[in-house]
Amino acid sequence: MTTRRNFLKTGGAAVAGGVVFCSYGLLRSVQARQTLPVRVGGQRVRTIDVHAHCHFREAGALLGPQAASVQLPPVNGAEEAFIEIDKRLAAMDAQAVDMEVLSINPFWYDRERDLAGQIVKIQNEKLAELCASKPDRFAGFASLTLQAPDLAVQELDIAVRKQGLKGAAIGDSVNGVEFSDPKFHPVWAKAEELGVPLFIHPQGIPELNKRLSGDGWLGNTIGNPLATTIALSHLIFEGTFDRFPGLKVIAAHGGGFLPSYADRSDHACLVGPKGCNPAVQLKKKPTEYLKQIYFDSLIFSPEAIRHLVAQVGASQIVLGSDYPYPWQLAPVDHIFESASLSDDEKADILGRTAERLFDLKAQTIGTGTMKQ
Repeated sequence: MTTRRNFLKTGGAAVAGGVVFCSYGLLRSVQARQTLPVRVGGQRVRTIDVHAHCHFREAGALLGPQAASVQLPPVNGAEEAFIEIDKRLAAMDAQAVDMEVLSINPFWYDRERDLAGQIVKIQNEKLAELCASKPDRFAGFASLTLQAPDLAVQELDIAVRKQGLKGAAIGDSVNGVEFSDPKFHPVWAKAEELGVPLFIHPQGIPELNKRLSGDGWLGNTIGNPLATTIALSHLIFEGTFDRFPGLKVIAAHGGGFLPSYADRSDHACLVGPKGCNPAVQLKKKPTEYLKQIYFDSLIFSPEAIRHLVAQVGASQIVLGSDYPYPWQLAPVDHIFESASLSDDEKADILGRTAERLFDLKAQTIGTGTMKQ
């Protein structure tokens, strides 16, 4: 009988098309079945990964010896966040990804205003420079000094109007303050005015660290999706989406746990009205707000995609990988394997929705001019 251990001992991993295992069966390297140029129903589709990360050493240098602890977490792929262009392009080609929309997970929210502002300024300048050097392969989300909302408004305006960035990447809260807090309203108003999306990427839930300790990296496995679930739920229940109906939000990791149990939200205030603020009168059922949120496809399987589509609609899903962190090294494949999707729905998820969301113009990318 071929066991996983025997498979590895006999070199089976090398035979299996580039599949390599590390502890707990995590796939470290996967040979994607799809290749560039990607075609759906015979039509060329530009694949756009909206969930890909980077870092800049120049920004970390402002933190001195602390830089490594925030820019190089002890996870696979961390060093590759410092992009070497040729190496990153080769990785994208191997994943059948035409374009990455790059973001930087916030590590500056707990820094004082001036230092955080300096970090953000460097990151936005360097990211804009990188994207301008390869506009057919990279776009970028700005960083924001969200602990100082007045400064964040200025940063977002400069990033979009002058630096060509396509929106902003934010965490799931700021130093314990939820995004539904009125202090952040000017930032959401600016994003709505500019018509650009905000990418919510969770930072975990430190107050649960004790319960999430132990085996399985539960601080990320459970904590990150839960943080996104909480952030989105506050934005829904506290009327933020009603206040800013044109606000575009993309939720990482398929929106956390919310789409998997969304219908419970419709019943909460009926069952426990004392747990709900009577001053907040939502214009829609809580589940209906999911249809105005965008979700990345980093949920691994065709069945998970089928369920997410059933909850929010295929038009609200965009491609995501989390690269260079090896969560999903063949991000296109499970979209193609989703028998529940039509060709049009697959094309939308792979890139057409992102083209519209980021207002990406037709560009020449290797195999010919892409048209919207």
